[in-house]
Amino acid sequence: MSEKNLILLSVKDFFTKQMLKYSLAPFIFTIVTMYILFFVVAGIGVESLGQMQVQTTETTMQNGVPHTESISTLIEGTAIIQFLMSYAVTSWIATFLIYAIGSFLVLYASIFIAILVIGFLTPFVLKELQRRHYQDVEMIGYSNIISGLFLVMKWATIMLLLFIFLIPFYFIPLLNIIAFNLPLYYFFHKMITFDISSNICTKEENKKIHYFSANKIRLKTLVLYIVSLIPFAIFFGAIYYVIYLGHTYFLEVRKLRSENHAN
Repeated sequence: MSEKNLILLSVKDFFTKQMLKYSLAPFIFTIVTMYILFFVVAGIGVESLGQMQVQTTETTMQNGVPHTESISTLIEGTAIIQFLMSYAVTSWIATFLIYAIGSFLVLYASIFIAILVIGFLTPFVLKELQRRHYQDVEMIGYSNIISGLFLVMKWATIMLLLFIFLIPFYFIPLLNIIAFNLPLYYFFHKMITFDISSNICTKEENKKIHYFSANKIRLKTLVLYIVSLIPFAIFFGAIYYVIYLGHTYFLEVRKLRSENHAN
């Protein structure tokens, strides 16, 4: 099947009644969580502006002898915010920084949360795809809850280590775009391919698929990840991702098993 036909088939499947029902869960859960998280992050930013340590040094002359006195003052409450907001320029900059950083964190957190949510729905989506298109392909699977949780923790740890390791690149223009997104893409790719492959094929079949089609699958997950960076896209497209990659794996497994039977 050509890639164009695969995309069109995935879109057609997505707009079926059952798939639209499945898409509501990640949409509602993620958007509510992100709404709360956005204002929590923004609130922390505003609160951090509400306190500032100010230290001044004053030197006086007494009988010809200089005396130096240090004064340390903690400005609390809304004094700083009132000062910033009293000028149009500082008000705009402060507001922009708080909500820009908040929006940035919320966007990346939304991708992370959506990945976890769709993991619970993947088996149901794939079974619906099998019923509609792949009744000749048995869903065998090769994972269990314990091994699955271990892998999630392993990939999440590697993702966090990558975020730390790549800190020096965050301050280099253009490279910082890659540095910011590489760790989360790593987690995104690992999670979504594992969720799908572990429900459809055997471990041996999965190894063969990744050996022969690794670059093709990475390209697909990369495109899906880039689409996820569009605000709100992950809310609506999470189930579509599973459908699209599910078709890919079903077709690869069908091909492998046909070749095995032929031999």
